[in-house]
Amino acid sequence: MTTYKPLKFKTVEDLKSQCDDYFRSCLYEKDENGEYILRNIPIPLTITGLALALGTSRQTLMNYEKREKYFDTIKEAKTKVENYAEIRLFGNNATGPIFALKNFGWVDKVEKYHTFDMNDVDTGIKRD
Repeated sequence: MTTYKPLKFKTVEDLKSQCDDYFRSCLYEKDENGEYILRNIPIPLTITGLALALGTSRQTLMNYEKREKYFDTIKEAKTKVENYAEIRLFGNNATGPIFALKNFGWVDKVEKYHTFDMNDVDTGIKRD
């Protein structure tokens, strides 16, 4: 008999709210009056950081993405993390962001195109 663990997030709204709380906590902190202010040094946005903030694992988040009900919310959260890494490409050290983006399916590739003119090929046939 297979038993399934109950879902941690009962509703899409609950998951979205908790994702939004994570992103807000990375970019903002509360001042002495309880008002949100921009952090001097933002906390990097990561999938693992999101999973930890949600009290779950990275793999569990990926499993939620497979559920049609939660797909858009997880995809949006992943896109925010991907956007953060992409923006970091324009900084002084892009090694970490490049690695992170490869986990989103980005690839390093160089495309080379070779062209030649058949008139330049020595076929051994004499032309007049």
